[in-house]
Amino acid sequence: MTAPNVLDVIIIGAGQSALTTAYFLRRTSLSYLLLDEQPSPGGAWLHAWESLRLFSPAAWSSIAGWPMPAPAEPGNPTRSDVIDYLRRYEDRYRFPIQRSVRVDTISRLDDLWRVQAGDQHWLARAVISATGTWSKPFVPPYEGRELFQGAQIHSAHYRDPGPFTGKRVMVVGGGNSGAQVLAELSRVSETRWVTQEPPAFLPDDVDGRVLFERATARWKAQQEGRSIDEPAGGFGDIVMVPPVREARERGVLVAERPFARFTETGVEWADGRREDLDAVIWCTGFRPALEHLRELGIIEADGKVQVEGTRVVKQPNLWLVGYGDWTGMASATLIGVTRTARSTVDELVQALAAKDLQRP
Repeated sequence: MTAPNVLDVIIIGAGQSALTTAYFLRRTSLSYLLLDEQPSPGGAWLHAWESLRLFSPAAWSSIAGWPMPAPAEPGNPTRSDVIDYLRRYEDRYRFPIQRSVRVDTISRLDDLWRVQAGDQHWLARAVISATGTWSKPFVPPYEGRELFQGAQIHSAHYRDPGPFTGKRVMVVGGGNSGAQVLAELSRVSETRWVTQEPPAFLPDDVDGRVLFERATARWKAQQEGRSIDEPAGGFGDIVMVPPVREARERGVLVAERPFARFTETGVEWADGRREDLDAVIWCTGFRPALEHLRELGIIEADGKVQVEGTRVVKQPNLWLVGYGDWTGMASATLIGVTRTARSTVDELVQALAAKDLQRP
């Protein structure tokens, strides 16, 4: 195994956050490489369910540099439209990407980073981790879950309602994925919806554009130390896309509070009421996919890493992009990651330049 040449920057991942960051890196004189675990372009969108549609039109679903083309069919872009856009984006800017590479660990080697993937390794002056959350689905603990004889899958692995036709299916989770999956399943299955809190439905005329504008206004106000009187509603609230509105009209968009425990054939509520089920679909979110950073000792008890902006506090020349609001407001969204990616690259360039000035 021969030692590679030293790169200025390695980006771990090649989804929307990594590509946006690469867009700004290519405008610098720094050398860089993207290492992607996926076999083809598209990032986490490759694993989304088939019928998924975005909350916003194409013009409001773009990353830096090149707007997403309008979809061939009326309405907001589909999962397939996003995958095609990211593929064409890669081709347009000819980013240096190596696939399929699963990074196992990164470690310090003198003043460099050593990025290890199986029997391959790379050396870099700086690393940007942009692995997202898809590969780490979260399922909350429930008494007796291992006893349940029916099927259990997370929304990360849900594709279409076909396998559940005619079945009794419980959807757990009160966010947009829960509402959209329930809406689709309820057309072919007997469904029940369980949410931790009553679902927060946005008005029919509110979509991703409005949510982003509100979030931006709140962010600017916070930066300026002032308060702002804006309507409630965040990216976790349920957007009334057409399938969800249609489910509401059919009267199936009704949620109830969590059950107490699993049984072999279904679930039981605290009052002793039981229900038999064939399957449970967990739409309960994700956690940051940061196992490649485990050996650095920087992952806190909550599964996150302490950052200032996107720069890791406890390690030099390591940045995180696109994991959620804790790494930049709306940075896990197509439209929101641009601001974070730009500021990350600006900071990285300054950090490496300052380091160069310190050399004898």
